[in-house]
Amino acid sequence: MHIHIENVTITTPGPELADIESLLQRLASSSHAAQPAAATAGAPRIGEVWAGQGGVYAGVARYPDGDYHLVVADAKEGERDAIKWGGYGDDEPNATSDIDGKANTLALVGSQTQHPAAEWAAGLSIGGHQDWYLPSRRELRLAWVNVPELFQSAWYWTSTQISADAAWYQGFDDGTQNGSAKSGELRARAVRRFKAQ
Repeated sequence: MHIHIENVTITTPGPELADIESLLQRLASSSHAAQPAAATAGAPRIGEVWAGQGGVYAGVARYPDGDYHLVVADAKEGERDAIKWGGYGDDEPNATSDIDGKANTLALVGSQTQHPAAEWAAGLSIGGHQDWYLPSRRELRLAWVNVPELFQSAWYWTSTQISADAAWYQGFDDGTQNGSAKSGELRARAVRRFKAQ
């Protein structure tokens, strides 16, 4: 019998399922299945500094146009401890993507309204890179799952708007995501991404 899960095939000794514990152990030893080898070739281990990329590798993020490597900026240069999202009362319909923080950030920077967190992230130059942005809900969730040790036990802005009055944040204390008034101040951390080969 063969069991195929996300590019991992496990062969059991006979037609009946083998001892479930050994099956689970074999599955656990194949944990690389979540990120195809082609997508991670040349990347450091998750949580390690990626030389020449300006920060720490947070893993592969999936976007409609493919897989990208997500890099979290070094805290010394790429984190603010208190900054407003901005634009309380102003709807930003092009900054509602749960996936694409770069598109959200570009929309906020190009808005008629000031958006301090997005403007700060987009204005960074770290490690020779100027393509930093405020991460989306899903991008910051990936960071919470893979590299929570890089963040303070606090709330961090995402670039994803909820309404004219609120935007999403990611809690690095308990992992929750919720909304906060755009007029309030939270922490912010910049990220960048590039296409996985």
